Amino acid sequence: MSADVKHEFPRWEALYREHEIESMHWFNPELDDDLKNALDELGWRDGIALDLGTGPGTQAMQLARRGFGVTATDISGTAIRLARGEAEKQGLEITWQQDDILDTRLDRQFDLIFDRGCFHVLAPERRQEYVSIVGGLLKTGGHLFLKCFSHLQPGEQGPYRFTPEQIREVFGRWLRVLSIQETIYQGTLDPLPRALFCMMRREG
Repeated sequence: MSADVKHEFPRWEALYREHEIESMHWFNPELDDDLKNALDELGWRDGIALDLGTGPGTQAMQLARRGFGVTATDISGTAIRLARGEAEKQGLEITWQQDDILDTRLDRQFDLIFDRGCFHVLAPERRQEYVSIVGGLLKTGGHLFLKCFSHLQPGEQGPYRFTPEQIREVFGRWLRVLSIQETIYQGTLDPLPRALFCMMRREG
């Protein structure tokens, strides 16, 4: 399946140095629709959140506006610097940290982790490592909200694609998979890519 075909990705630091944030395919100034709906359904208004692979930082800023205490990480130091500057202009208090999730320096646990673009660009052989690390960063009862490209997205350029069955196989030993929805990935592309929105929980 396409999830196992070797994909090439940009050098993230160079990308954020050389291109306008608003031009990036994943730029979305509003809170991701699927995350917003999930939080509303759960009645979730506060807690400690991690925006993993924050990129432009828009999701971290929107979570902070909703009342969450937010830590936002990205492998690109430039992405973090730019996002921090924008958040300061808006008067938002967010902990920004350059970090590689596969060699993380995070030392706390979170109620909520949102991954809108990290997992689906990782090499297949690193996926179980990611799951064990992210699982360990969740408090008992904490939720992982994962958005990734769907197997229904045509072609093989860009992120890896996944079926719901593959998500359950990769994550099921560590987390309880609560739901997987077919959806779209909001951003600047036209048409918007097909995606999966996955809600998982760390059990006791």
